[in-house]
Amino acid sequence: MAPFARSTAHRLTRASRSNFAYSFLALPRAEREAMYALYAFCRVSDDLVDAAASPEAAAAALKGWREELDRTFAGAPTHPVTREFYPVIRRYALPRPLCEAVVEGVEMDLSRGRYATFADLEAYCARVAVAVGLLCLRIFGAAGAGAERYAHRLGMAFQLTNILRDLRPDAARGRLYLPQEDLRTFGVPERDLLEGQATGPVRDLLRFEAARARAYFREAEAALPPEARRALTAAEIMRAIYSRLLARIETDPARVFRERVALGAPVKLFLALGTAMRCRVG
Repeated sequence: MAPFARSTAHRLTRASRSNFAYSFLALPRAEREAMYALYAFCRVSDDLVDAAASPEAAAAALKGWREELDRTFAGAPTHPVTREFYPVIRRYALPRPLCEAVVEGVEMDLSRGRYATFADLEAYCARVAVAVGLLCLRIFGAAGAGAERYAHRLGMAFQLTNILRDLRPDAARGRLYLPQEDLRTFGVPERDLLEGQATGPVRDLLRFEAARARAYFREAEAALPPEARRALTAAEIMRAIYSRLLARIETDPARVFRERVALGAPVKLFLALGTAMRCRVG
């Protein structure tokens, strides 16, 4: 891959301080570079909406990005990130519908800021998280129904954890991903979440949502095919880091209103090394 394209993906990953970056270090060089490229594609897609000056500007940017995706799959990418992503698409036979699903998912943030039911939210997660997990399977060289179930459950767990962690900044953008049916069940007015009011019902709601995310983590662990454990070492590192992040939220759900819940670099490195060792011997 061209040095310029590679440095672009590396820079985007470093700047984002992504929890995923630690898992990339466990990969062989070719797969690591491919994951940088996939991450950069997803990062740019997301930023076109979140960093836009207005919904109109975001819609125009996404239209241009879709056109760039057309050029990329036609073999003529023009953006630094898609120039790097194109050889990854070819090498690992990444399906176009999954790449398009990522763009469709971020585009949903322009048209809806609320989700009536968990089924509605699950459809959103399928685009912005599960589709990415299925793309990762191609890069990791893991296939089969068990691996796909693992990727689905893990993608759901990651996204539900992100939704809890980012409750405050998302509210500032006018977005509230927690299902409206859950707010009604726990008697939580929207304004309490939007204003960061850690009332008793709000804490109960957040514990419920955290428990739902935890269930997906357990289902992912159960679905992991033993024969694919080594191939999915990077995914298992991601699972260990995000599981620990969720644990911090479970301990004190109201913490999401006070700060961005995060793990320090030493903790993430410890989890990455320990998980990599277990996958190698286990």
